Amino acid sequence: MQLFPTPENKAPPGIRVVELFAADKVKLRAAFAVPKNPKGTVLLANGRSEFIERYFETMNDLMKQGFAVATFDWRGQGGSQRLIADPKRGYVRSFADYDLDIDAVYSRLLVAQCPKPFYGLGHSTGSHLMLRALRGRKWLDRVVLSAPLMGFHYGSWPRWVARGMAIGATTFGMKTGILPGYANLPYKREDFPNNPLTSDRRRWDRDITSLEHAPQLAIGGPTFGWFRAALNSMDELQAWPEAQGPSCPTLIVMAGLDRVVNNDATKMFLARAPGFSSLTIADSQHEILNEKNAIRQRFLAAFNAFVTG
Repeated sequence: MQLFPTPENKAPPGIRVVELFAADKVKLRAAFAVPKNPKGTVLLANGRSEFIERYFETMNDLMKQGFAVATFDWRGQGGSQRLIADPKRGYVRSFADYDLDIDAVYSRLLVAQCPKPFYGLGHSTGSHLMLRALRGRKWLDRVVLSAPLMGFHYGSWPRWVARGMAIGATTFGMKTGILPGYANLPYKREDFPNNPLTSDRRRWDRDITSLEHAPQLAIGGPTFGWFRAALNSMDELQAWPEAQGPSCPTLIVMAGLDRVVNNDATKMFLARAPGFSSLTIADSQHEILNEKNAIRQRFLAAFNAFVTG
């Protein structure tokens, strides 16, 4: 396994790529880098369709703050093993399978190779999956979650219609079909205007260049199977016991202009689940860490203040 830096997207100094196997033998691509005199390790969990290289800049920023960094690609995307015949389709059977990825990364990379204390930094689906792992198990010391996937924007379709479509499609053998409105291709350079992810053109072009350099890292739209698995997992998290807080101090950061995940669903979760901190970056689109410098700097300052207590 290897990483794919470009002149515009430099890898962190001393980064090492490693191959891990989850308990069900799915092969994962992971990486870590340790600066001199680290003050702990940040485990970075990226979102659906993302890949390690998209976070080189953030990893470099965290290392400048004195943290070691560890990260990985979820099964079915990036440089990790794909799960169905068409490698461009985003699929998973159940979000419980992603739990196996976190278990492998924690035990075989974080504990084995990285200095304590351990902190978590998740984005979108990665934030959702870190939340799953914070239910009663003490394995990280502090966690910051960016734009967590707690609900979708369904557009003109009522939520019950979208759910019924997912159930029907997966029941009748269409679990690997692409959701309507999505392409079996990643974003392209010309898709920047009105995109729902970032207002920063330079970072958008940088990530497109990475995929042009290593197109095997890309996946396109989600499948019905992935969508149904996501809905089931969101139901699980929205049923978070009112008497049970997260297993460590956790800060949830919402993007005020988010058109990918539904902030109302996140607020509903926060109203029910005790013990979480939250803030909103009002002028950010969904990908806070790929936004303009001023937005990123606010997020990184909040992260550093929160995890160093």
